[in-house]
Amino acid sequence: MDPTLDEDDAGLLAGSPEDFGRFYLRHEDAMLAYFLRRTRSAELAADLTAETFAQALQGRRGFDASLGSARGWLFGIAKHVLSESIRRGRVQDAVRRRLGLERLALDDDAIARIDELTGEQASAALRELPEPHRQAIEGRVLDEDGYDELAARLRCSNSVVRQRVSRGLRMMHERLEELT
Repeated sequence: MDPTLDEDDAGLLAGSPEDFGRFYLRHEDAMLAYFLRRTRSAELAADLTAETFAQALQGRRGFDASLGSARGWLFGIAKHVLSESIRRGRVQDAVRRRLGLERLALDDDAIARIDELTGEQASAALRELPEPHRQAIEGRVLDEDGYDELAARLRCSNSVVRQRVSRGLRMMHERLEELT
């Protein structure tokens, strides 16, 4: 990551509410994608994103750039918000409500945009895989072929196909984690 971006982020956190708005816009898509991959729900991802940014807004004066990047700090808040929502069985939204921030209402366009974020990143991660792993995942996951059918088509054993799918999915997961 560009170190000047970290400096810019730190400045945005220390600045005016309008500066925080720019920080929000810079990281909104990454937060939505992070939560969408973990919850598989656009509405829940939006709620968790809203609470994460509300907590970041409330705690922004406590950010210390000497301890790490603002993006890392934000993802730390996101992980805490997610774990608390899992523990409680609902999204904790006390900070968002205390700050008077509206709950995000998602229309069809917003939901499609959130779904598109993860879809584009997943497609890119799939394209980056070595050819044998990509073919195995496309056949098994996208085309829903059985392992025996896929093994015959790829001219390898059933266990090799299983291994390629498993390793390919792990590589994709690691790549998607890098993007957030």
